[in-house]
Amino acid sequence: MTATDQVSESVLDISRQVEMYRHMVRIREFEERVKRTFAEHPGVIRGHTHLADGAEASIVGSLAAIRPGDQVIATYRCHGYPIALGTDTSAMMAEIFGRATGLCKGYGGSMHLVDLARGFLGTSGIVGQSIPQGTGAAYAAQLRGRGEVVLTFFGDGASKQGAFHESLNLAALWKLPVVYVMENNSFSVEVRTEEEDANAAAGEPLATKARAYSIPGVTIDGSDPLVVHEAVAIAVARARSGAGPTLIESKVYRLSAHGNSIAPPGVPLHFPEHEAIARYGDVAEYEAAKRGDPVPKFRAHLVEQGLLSVAEGDSILDNARAEMQRAVDFALSSPLPEASAALSYVYA
Repeated sequence: MTATDQVSESVLDISRQVEMYRHMVRIREFEERVKRTFAEHPGVIRGHTHLADGAEASIVGSLAAIRPGDQVIATYRCHGYPIALGTDTSAMMAEIFGRATGLCKGYGGSMHLVDLARGFLGTSGIVGQSIPQGTGAAYAAQLRGRGEVVLTFFGDGASKQGAFHESLNLAALWKLPVVYVMENNSFSVEVRTEEEDANAAAGEPLATKARAYSIPGVTIDGSDPLVVHEAVAIAVARARSGAGPTLIESKVYRLSAHGNSIAPPGVPLHFPEHEAIARYGDVAEYEAAKRGDPVPKFRAHLVEQGLLSVAEGDSILDNARAEMQRAVDFALSSPLPEASAALSYVYA
């Protein structure tokens, strides 16, 4: 019996599980189109893009545990969160392409997406920025007194920032309604987590850092959306009740390079085509990670349990690909911002 099988079906009904899978596929297909555009249309996407393939289950499982009015803030590996929250993918693609029709009018690009109408507070290229900002948002939510919760996402590398410790200390002291989700993708750029974190080097999960602040810390399989949902739902309920924060370490495996600028010139982002694959891990390790790819793994579970037919799964994939093709077409046909727009939203 797998971890997925052990989660009670009453936690999420069939329609919600299928909806989670649909979002996982949409996230994967969106990022595949970003990856292809970067390789096939040089210059269309400028600057960094950081993909989250391998983390779709962690993203979708977490966001399935919140309700309208709650808020989310994330790191620069950020495309999946607004997609799962319902943000228009055409506007997102246009933003990544730097177009005037983009989600943020082309000002932000891949690493700076915001959709306040859906509770997505934004992202930044600064490592760990989401941690103090999410803590501040949780303080504001506490003051409003409406039972709102904030989910704060960041990578394992951010847990070594001073802001991580300061924020968790404050959130624990004030019992803020925040859930810290550390998505540990095994590498910081090209350095293994065990090589740079004392906890990991000692064989301890990074979630043990929660002990310093007397809050719960749990480590979960981030490749299983139902396991992620169950853990985050418990943490959200705790936060909403006034009991304070939780640190969740969601273990995932990054299936692409750290970012487009890390891949050798002219080489796609997927590891098997990397000349520098040895920097990240051996081929056998990567192939094992691919066999555990959360998107086909969750589809197989749904089909095996009779919750999704093969035809329905194929339809979800076809619809996602069509949606992302429309997003690319919209973005490519959209105008670039006027030069005069550089003076907008600038204050002295």
